[in-house]
Amino acid sequence: MATIDQQFVEYIVKTLVNNPDKVEVDRKIDEKGVLLSLSVDPEDVGRVIGRRGATAQSIRTLLRALGTKNDARYNLKIVNTDDGAERPAAAPAAKEETVEVVDAPEEEPAAEPETEPITDDSMETDAASDLAEKTRAELADMDDLDI
Repeated sequence: MATIDQQFVEYIVKTLVNNPDKVEVDRKIDEKGVLLSLSVDPEDVGRVIGRRGATAQSIRTLLRALGTKNDARYNLKIVNTDDGAERPAAAPAAKEETVEVVDAPEEEPAAEPETEPITDDSMETDAASDLAEKTRAELADMDDLDI
């Protein structure tokens, strides 16, 4: 019979993986607390670990929250179930070629443009200064009015 902690981990992991029937959680108790060993299909290991271990860390955090509720210390170990099965061989590395250039003419550095390129910042600045001038003119016209 599975305990609440095993059921909890199984439920979370089975929703993440493509092969939920291959998810197994073994439970061992030692002097450090409760060790849950999680084994999944080799194809799903990446999904359980997540990018930079984020998913595995999240599962461990949820386990610690459960441990706080149950006054227990939980550790999660993700077990490699590959069992030495052959993986597809990677493509062989491309053969490096060394090309030696002899008596190549030196290139002159490209001439820098004489005009300053227009950037979004300069366009925004021009639009802001135009708006400021227009606003000043409107305020000056309002000062001339006798209200």
